[in-house]
Amino acid sequence: MADLFEKLKTRMGPLGIHADDAHGYYTFPKLEGPIGPRMKFRGSTKLNWSLNNYLGLANHPEVMKADADAAKEFGMAYPMGARMMSGNSDYHEQLENDLANFIEKPEVILLNYGYQGVLSAIDALVDRHDVIVYDAESHACIIDGLRLHIGKRYVYKHNDIDSLKVQLNRASKLANETGGAILVITEGVFGMSGSQGKIKEIVDLKRDFNFRLFVDDAHGFGTMGKTGAGTGEEQNCQDGIDIYFSTFAKSMAGIGAFIGSTPELIKFLRYNLRSQIYAKSLPMPMVVGAIKRLEMIRTQPEHKENLWKIVKALQLGLKDAGFNIGVTTTPVTPVLLNGTIPEATHLTYDLRENYNIFCSIVVYPVVPKGVIMLRLIPTAVHSLADVEETINAFKSVKHKLDSGEYRKESLAGTE
Repeated sequence: MADLFEKLKTRMGPLGIHADDAHGYYTFPKLEGPIGPRMKFRGSTKLNWSLNNYLGLANHPEVMKADADAAKEFGMAYPMGARMMSGNSDYHEQLENDLANFIEKPEVILLNYGYQGVLSAIDALVDRHDVIVYDAESHACIIDGLRLHIGKRYVYKHNDIDSLKVQLNRASKLANETGGAILVITEGVFGMSGSQGKIKEIVDLKRDFNFRLFVDDAHGFGTMGKTGAGTGEEQNCQDGIDIYFSTFAKSMAGIGAFIGSTPELIKFLRYNLRSQIYAKSLPMPMVVGAIKRLEMIRTQPEHKENLWKIVKALQLGLKDAGFNIGVTTTPVTPVLLNGTIPEATHLTYDLRENYNIFCSIVVYPVVPKGVIMLRLIPTAVHSLADVEETINAFKSVKHKLDSGEYRKESLAGTE
């Protein structure tokens, strides 16, 4: 018989095997100081492109005052208990109503966290007779929700409508046999590639197939659409999204999440969503703070306008400089290079230590082997000077990568 702890040593995975060398620098780094484009990393100021603070609200004075006032009045413990038992409040219900009006859904349910919310929602929505059809590049929270599903699931190629039709035909045949239903799951904005889910085209398939559509719009809420109501608004098909999910962790610069849908579906979730029924309610400062953040998104369009000014300058500048940024049509900006994991670390180390640029490094298994992704998240509080500085630095490190300067066996900083 094996010892569990000894067995786990052989299951560290493609990233975990580098933990001893990478921890604290490439993984689990510590950014310090006020949240913004310039933050401290290991004692030195870096130009930071690694925070999902799209609208720059994280330490906006109005937001910080709302958070602080609520913390002073209520503390971090109030309300105690799960919402079903003792943790409900007028503020929780106000936030739900405000969100429902903003995204134009009849009702909304608050969630403590996005990841557990999506996972638990999938678990609650389907039973063993139902079939799930999902995009191949779905976020880990969706994949983990699928793992809880004891029925059948089919995956379609990323954003490939013909592939989706094939899987919907398979799902329809099976659902007719089992008496089950079909749930299609996609994302509004895919967080690595920056591509939009083809929501409008999926909605149009309802003419030929009977299914409900679940959209994870974590990166679209606040950034996409005329008012910032998300990718459904951007594609003029919000009504066709049956279950709309987003999180407060991106544009809202907070903690929590929500689902918008019909009154019947929201009532079902209130009484069947295990991650909320058996978990403490969102603390009041987070709820009151989210109300303020949503008000600013609604009434201060300049934050989204500033974001897109930076997005357009960054993405156009990168393309003009010959960089491959994939198919992004959203603020998420991937820079795709060719190289090994050691090369990726040497390039990143050079960027951070010699050019003072901090951005996320993404390697296998998140992207294919041989690909290095530098993932940039523009925000409303970056400047055009930040964009120019970054593009110049990227030109320099790309030249070094192409010339073989980073071609070494060990990770940078471990020699």
